[in-house]
Amino acid sequence: MNAPFKDVVRAATELTRAGKPAEATRLLQQALRPHGSETPAAGPPRARLPLGETIARLRSLRSGKAGPARRPAPTGDPRFTQEYFAGPAGARPYKLYRPARPARAVVVMLHGCSQDPDDFAAGTGMNALAEAHGLVIVYPQQLAAANQAACWNWFQPSDQGPGRGEPAILAGIVEQARRRHAVAADRVFVAGLSAGGAMAAILGTAYPELISAVGVHSGLPVGAASDLASAFAAMRNGPPSHRRPAGAVRTIVFHGSADTTVHPANGAQVARDALAALGAVGTEATISGRAPGGRGFTRRVVHDRDGRPAVEHWQIDGAGHAWSGGRGAGSFTDPAGPDASAEMVRFFLAD
Repeated sequence: MNAPFKDVVRAATELTRAGKPAEATRLLQQALRPHGSETPAAGPPRARLPLGETIARLRSLRSGKAGPARRPAPTGDPRFTQEYFAGPAGARPYKLYRPARPARAVVVMLHGCSQDPDDFAAGTGMNALAEAHGLVIVYPQQLAAANQAACWNWFQPSDQGPGRGEPAILAGIVEQARRRHAVAADRVFVAGLSAGGAMAAILGTAYPELISAVGVHSGLPVGAASDLASAFAAMRNGPPSHRRPAGAVRTIVFHGSADTTVHPANGAQVARDALAALGAVGTEATISGRAPGGRGFTRRVVHDRDGRPAVEHWQIDGAGHAWSGGRGAGSFTDPAGPDASAEMVRFFLAD
């Protein structure tokens, strides 16, 4: 890259605010394009985190056990491409997986702190499910310029509602991908891990006309925090009493019972919020089981009037802060758990 990426992002943001989103997009494309003999870049470089208690705590927002996120080598798959979005609220790069068969839905995957799209794709195995089910998979990338730990800013009031901040940027990415691949407006879903799970819940609440269902893995409910201090309190102790979101969509929740990064009470509250907002009145069942050769789980399912699962809450016995049933090729995964990726796709596509 010819210039520090944070400077490029700042310039692109100014172009966007000046009503020149096309120029901002070109600037981002040029900055991320490899030069000379460099290896093609999967995304912008990470800034080194400064020392100090505040930043050390911010790093604890990352998804999973201690240690840096692994960065898998690019696969070279021509269907897994680098894309960009620029709009009035800002710009972000994203990776997109396009299946060989006609697309029937879009699934947006929001990575956790210290992760990136390639890492999250490798860990969740979602691209393989895309081929099986005809899904366009979108992996937005958080920038170090927006959050030094690559966390989505779910705890900031400016990033918790429609029409501004990160929800508006993500909604723009969703619409861009949906229109380019001719996917129906009611076939768009979003899932995320940790900070990405919290932002997925926000996105579903802020844009229920755009998002048809949400998957929250090891995340927090909307309104759990209003600043960094309250974010850490909610992560440690569970969410405080907070105003129920005005709108909600069908929601599936995964959370480990031994999660010491984000308290399991947060996942339970996400499910309660969705039930309260949806007013689901169909049948209800609680099922206990065990993944093949792995962890036990309890799954509570509440159906809507049409018999579709409206809310599911999976609690994984003994699991920590990691993607259940994930692949070892990515970071912060728990291969011993039930396959959260497959279960989310099943839930999303239920008719």
